[in-house]
Amino acid sequence: MLTAFARAFKTPDLRKKLLFTLAMIVIYRFGAHIPIPGVSYSNVQVCIDQANTNQGLFGLVNMFSGGALLQITIFALGIMPYITASIILQLLVVVIPRLEALKKEGQAGQAKITQYTRYLTVALAVLQGTGLVATARSGALFQGCPVANEIVPDQSIFVTVTMVITMTAGTACVMWLGELITDRGIGNGMSILMFISIAAGFVGSLWAIKEQGKLAGGWIEFGIVILVGLFMVALVVFVEQAQRRIPVQYAKRMIGRRSYGGTSTYIPLKVNQAGIIPVIFASSLLYIPALVAQFSGSNAGWVQWIEAHFVKGDHPYYIATYFVLIVFFAFFYVAISFNPEEVADNMKKYGGFIPGIRAGRPTAEYLSYVLNRITWPGSLYLGLIALVPTMALAGFGANQNFPFGGTSILIIVGVGLETVKQIESQLQQRNYEGFLR
Repeated sequence: MLTAFARAFKTPDLRKKLLFTLAMIVIYRFGAHIPIPGVSYSNVQVCIDQANTNQGLFGLVNMFSGGALLQITIFALGIMPYITASIILQLLVVVIPRLEALKKEGQAGQAKITQYTRYLTVALAVLQGTGLVATARSGALFQGCPVANEIVPDQSIFVTVTMVITMTAGTACVMWLGELITDRGIGNGMSILMFISIAAGFVGSLWAIKEQGKLAGGWIEFGIVILVGLFMVALVVFVEQAQRRIPVQYAKRMIGRRSYGGTSTYIPLKVNQAGIIPVIFASSLLYIPALVAQFSGSNAGWVQWIEAHFVKGDHPYYIATYFVLIVFFAFFYVAISFNPEEVADNMKKYGGFIPGIRAGRPTAEYLSYVLNRITWPGSLYLGLIALVPTMALAGFGANQNFPFGGTSILIIVGVGLETVKQIESQLQQRNYEGFLR
C-alpha cells in the first residue's frame, strides 16, 4: 500500500490532482478559523472554553462545519446549506415533471439542476445565517455562559446584515472549493470537505473522552472507545460494501451482419441503498421541536415536556423516535431514488431479462420485492449506528459529537472508500496495480 501511495505521487498528473486537493483543504480549514466582522472573538473563546455549548441542538451543523459554527467564522455554515439544497432538489425531481424531464436530458439537464442547487444553496445560506446571527445575539448559542449576550456587541442593522452577507459568501466559497476539487482534484469535492470537517474534531473528541474518564486517569475509557471505534469501522465497511447482485441476461440480436448482446451482467442493489440521508433527515426533523421550545421563551407545560424528552438526546422517547424516523426515511428515500418500473422498462427495451422472471411488470415486481427485503437490514443498521453517540452520552459522558458513531463514522468511511477507489482506478490505468496486489 505504501508503494502504491509512492507511485501516486510519482505520476505527474495524479500528483497534481492530489496536491491541488490538499491545497483546497488547507484553504477550507483556514477559512474555518477566521471570525466574521461584528463578533467578539474573545467572548466566543470564553464560552467555548467553558464547554457550555448547546451540542444537542447545534451539534449536527457544527460537526459538518468542522467546529466553525460555534466559532462563528466566515465558513460557519459550512457545507450544510448545499447538502440541504441537494436533498430538496432530489425530492423535487420526483414531484415536479419539469425537473424530471431535465434529469432525463443527460449532461445538459444535470447542469441545469446543478445551477438550481446553487441558487437554492445561497437562499438557504441567507436563512440559516440570519438564524445563527439571531441566536448568537440572544445568547442562546451558548446557554449558561456569563458573556453569551456579549458575543455580538454591536447589534445594529448594518452589522447584522454584514454578518449575514459574510456567512452567505463563505457558503458560496465553500461550494466553489468543492466544485474545484471535483473538477481538478480527486474524489467528490463536497464529500471531501465534509470528510475533513468531521475528521477535524476527531482528536479533540477522543482526548475529551480521556479527560472525562475516571478509570486509570481516563485511559481505560479511552482504550474501550478505540476498540469500539475499530469494530464500528469494520462493521460500516462490511455493510457499505454489501450488495445483492441481480443477474441480467441480454438476448443476442443480429443487426445487419453484426451480432449484439448475448452478454451477462448484474444489477447491484446495495444493502444501504439510502446512504447517510435518512440519518440527516431524522436528525433535522428532531431538531424542530427543540428549536420551537427554545425560541418560544415561555415556561409552559409543553415546553418543559419537550426540553425534558427531546433536547438532551438520551431520553427513551428521543431514542425510539429517532430510530423509527431513520427506518421510515430509509424506505422513503429508496422508494424515490430507485424506480423498479423504470429499470424493468429499460431492460425490456434493450432485450434484457432476469433468468426465470418474465420481462416487464413481473421484473418490476421482483425488483421491488428484493429491494424491500434488503432495505430492512439496511435501515436497522443505520438506526443502530446512529444510536451509538446516544449510548456514549450515557456511558462515557461524551457529547453528541462522539467520534465513532452516527453520522460521522458513516460519512468518514463512505467518503474514504469512494476516494480510495478513485485513486486506485487511476493507478490501475497507468500501472495495472492498485493499493492491493
